[in-house]
Amino acid sequence: MLRIVVLLGLMVFALGLFYQNFNYPHLRFVPITERLLAPFDLHIRYRIGELDPRFGLSHAEVKQLALEATQIWQQADKNIFVYDPDARLVIDFIYDQRQIHTQTRLQQHADIEQQQQLWQQRHQQLQTMRQQLSQLEQQLKQKQDVLNQATTYYNQQVQAINQQGGASPEQRHVLEQQRLYLSQQRQLFNQDIAIHSSKIETLNQEVNRLNTLNQQLSQQISAFNRQFVGKQFDKGIFNGKQIIIYEFSSIEDLRLTLAHEFGHALGLGHHDDPYGLMYPILQKQTLDNFQLSNADFALLESKF
Repeated sequence: MLRIVVLLGLMVFALGLFYQNFNYPHLRFVPITERLLAPFDLHIRYRIGELDPRFGLSHAEVKQLALEATQIWQQADKNIFVYDPDARLVIDFIYDQRQIHTQTRLQQHADIEQQQQLWQQRHQQLQTMRQQLSQLEQQLKQKQDVLNQATTYYNQQVQAINQQGGASPEQRHVLEQQRLYLSQQRQLFNQDIAIHSSKIETLNQEVNRLNTLNQQLSQQISAFNRQFVGKQFDKGIFNGKQIIIYEFSSIEDLRLTLAHEFGHALGLGHHDDPYGLMYPILQKQTLDNFQLSNADFALLESKF
């Protein structure tokens, strides 16, 4: 009789484990003893495992990011995840060509943005130079008009005095003073013309430099697009035993990647909402203050 009771107990226990594993696959990370003591505890316990220092993150930073990633799932009013330094579910960070590729892409993209900013600054400087030259040209034209009018008036005076039989000593003195003044003004005007020409030459040189920079920038962008366009990596995976992070482009990107893989640890698959967390590609999602989509809630409700 005792043997039958024991067998029935084992069968019930086995059926219970099967039911839990089938409906809540994440519970396989919980030790059998804990599942016996708390059969209705559906929490996922996780910990941080291997963390390659080349990612540039500390253990504390990753722990905090993982916590923030689990809090995304709390939007469903379910406190599912618990950090446990002895947990079986481990989050490992494996550094390989994927992250090297991402870091190279980010660095080159930053270089391009820096070049674009430099181009924009120089372009703005050229616009300012053009405006200044335009104003200077107007001033030179006004000076030239005034100088031409003064020269014409001087010539008319000389002609009128000559027609009257010549200038008196006083008139000659006045005319000489006017001639010297006009000569000085003409010299100053010629100096202004020379300065203006020099500025035009400087402007043309800057235009050539800007055109060269623009060509270099276009070549740099084309090379960047050829090298990096269309390459999609698995930022992370959940292999049934652990979460492995391979690459991320920002802290916000990493937080969402962790949340996505936590979803797989819950036993959730993918859906077809490109703005949802469990879409197979993290691309169109809002990285800051992310909110679960209806498709995410539907997957979660199917498990809990």
